[in-house]
Amino acid sequence: MSGLAAKVHAGKAPPSPRPSPEAILGALPLPTVVLDAEDRFLYANPPAELFFQLSAQSLALLRLSDLLPRDSRLFALIAQVRSQETPVSDHDLALESPRLHRRGVAAHGAPLPETPGGVVLTLQDSSAAQMLDRQLHFLGAARGASAMAAILAHEVKNPLSGIRGAAQLLEANAPAADRELCQLIQDEADRIRGLVDRMDMFSDRPVALSPVNIHQVLDHVRRVAQTGFASHLRIVEAYDPSLPPVWGNRDVLIQILLNLVKNAAEAVDPTEGEIVLATAFHHGVRIAVPGSRERIQLPLQVMVRDNGPGIPEAVRASLFEPFVTTKRGGQGLGLALVAKLVADLGGLVECDSRPGRTTFRLSLAMPPAEGAAERTP
Repeated sequence: MSGLAAKVHAGKAPPSPRPSPEAILGALPLPTVVLDAEDRFLYANPPAELFFQLSAQSLALLRLSDLLPRDSRLFALIAQVRSQETPVSDHDLALESPRLHRRGVAAHGAPLPETPGGVVLTLQDSSAAQMLDRQLHFLGAARGASAMAAILAHEVKNPLSGIRGAAQLLEANAPAADRELCQLIQDEADRIRGLVDRMDMFSDRPVALSPVNIHQVLDHVRRVAQTGFASHLRIVEAYDPSLPPVWGNRDVLIQILLNLVKNAAEAVDPTEGEIVLATAFHHGVRIAVPGSRERIQLPLQVMVRDNGPGIPEAVRASLFEPFVTTKRGGQGLGLALVAKLVADLGGLVECDSRPGRTTFRLSLAMPPAEGAAERTP
């Protein structure tokens, strides 16, 4: 090599090593798996492990048919990729089985030439975005309930007291036949006042937040339930013992969870009903703070699950709105209050329901960095 060539060669950076296919797939933010000709899992990246709630080692022992029924549209997509040897996409898939429950999934499959019959499958779960959309809807419902509470308190209570007082004065001098009507006026005034007082729960009072042991809260809720309204039911605990404290308020959390457990107890069969209280750590849930670049992570999940008949499809979209109920004689305020209180804690609430399995899931934040003062939102 000439001196000039040697100098030019010395001035160049050494060529970078080419990344392996595993490294490339592992860096993708979307769940990605590689299937062989018999739909066995050859590879799963970390987002795919979260998607299927199984480790890559566990998936390597399974076929896709172990997780989904054969009539799933996903198998039709994979078959089309193999037969046409071309990329195929499908959208709004429902991947549902006893082991998996995902809706609104977009799937993209492509052939893998190096592996006969192999398919690279990328899955995009839109349920998180749908969850945030629903949460914004629930927050709007909670704000509407708060405004309604303020209007009722200021515009109804005062004239209502005057009406009741006038009925009492009339009753004192009324003939016997009219006293019953005066008492009816008083009873109805009391009933309306009771409704206004219940709506007052939605008023915007600040909530003091501090670290809370959620398992102690759940234990308290379980004991209250089993000594009262759920004494005839089986309550199962499925806790993650390594879960750190949540950033919340003990009394508010008790109120939220008692509402959810009571709803579950009223929904299940009295003889075969079962309620599961569970906790888990999930990395993927983050929400943006309006008007800033800050994103709040909500990795701590608390679940109340029951084996009741499920929530009718017609009311699921408005489940957390005031006065929406499927119970005979119900007021429809319990779940609206849950949505409002969860929002006060800076968390998310969502409901996933199908016959035989209804889950209410709370996503909550961890305490801020050590040394941060207790605050109110």
